[in-house]
Formats: sequence, structure tokens, C-alpha cells
Amino acid sequence: MPNDKINREKWLHLRLTEDELSSIRLAFSKTTQRKMSDYARKILLGKPIVATYRNSSLDELMNELISLKKDLNGIANNFNQAVHKLHTLDHLTQFDEWLCRHEELRKLLFSKIEEIRLVMLKLGEEWLR
Repeated sequence: MPNDKINREKWLHLRLTEDELSSIRLAFSKTTQRKMSDYARKILLGKPIVATYRNSSLDELMNELISLKKDLNGIANNFNQAVHKLHTLDHLTQFDEWLCRHEELRKLLFSKIEEIRLVMLKLGEEWLR
């Protein structure tokens, strides 16, 4: 790793138009550099810069998968609580209520699984293009 403790005491001042600054900031935002000064230094010294590449269709897919994951985590938590409740029941009426609630959770779970299946099909189609 390069020595980050280099004492830089010389300044280089630039005057830019608003458009020039916007253009530089846009180019900077597309890199992995954390500081504008590091970015500018590498550009001026002709050193390589790592640019990021974003696949917008993959970003959309990831957002859908994250949403589905949150939904599934909530359903799984509710299901675990329902099973725990089942173990504590001692009356037949309570058991009937639990069965009704369990049926709702089962339908919700299967609908989310179907959503995941459809997203996976979409991912497969994207991949094959």
C-alpha cells in the first residue's frame, strides 16, 4: 500500500466555470476515489483511475430481491411466532384460531415464493440476452 503519510505542502489553484466543475464532479462520482483531491491528483499525474460500472437492470433486480427478502423475513418471523404459539395452546378453540391464522400465513408465503420464482425467471431472461 502506498505511503499515505506523504506531507503535501504545495498548492495548485484552478479557476473553473460552473459547467467545468459540474463535469469534473460527475466524472469523479463515477470512480472509486473517495476524495476529489486524490482524483484530481491522479488525473493530473496520468495515473490510472478505477471507474465503476453500473448495470441499471441489475440494480432494479437487486432492489426487487431486497424487497422480497424483507417480506420473506417478516413472514418467517410471523410463522415462527405462530408455531411457538401452537406449542403453548391448551384449548381446542385456540387451536382452531391458530389453524386459521396459519392458513393466512401459508397463502402469503406461497405468494411470495411465486414472486421470487417470477423474479428468477426475469433474471434468467436478462442473463440469456
